[in-house]
Amino acid sequence: MESQKVDMFLMANSKFFESHHLPMIRERLLQLDDSRWVIIQTLQFKDPTTILIVSLLGGYLGIDRFIIGDTGLGIGKLLTCGGLGIWTIVDWFMIQGVTREKNMATLQQHLY
Repeated sequence: MESQKVDMFLMANSKFFESHHLPMIRERLLQLDDSRWVIIQTLQFKDPTTILIVSLLGGYLGIDRFIIGDTGLGIGKLLTCGGLGIWTIVDWFMIQGVTREKNMATLQQHLY
């Protein structure tokens, strides 16, 4: 794959991943053939900032966990009202990292 395409992809999508994953993503994208490039470009990643806002507003209902695909944890938060508020507050600090890890897992599924 062309390095220019890879660099443009990383510039447009770097906020969706942890910074320490970016060199590995770049290297792996450079090794891909052009036929898989279309699939990679059509992937939809969750925005960590949007998920944080959702967590601040509706985290006690588990909405943030449902959006990122953690259905079991979303049900747990819903049934316990966010762990009586404690789980909700913890998620305010952790949800962006969890979202970025979920985005990385989505990308890895399509890279290998």
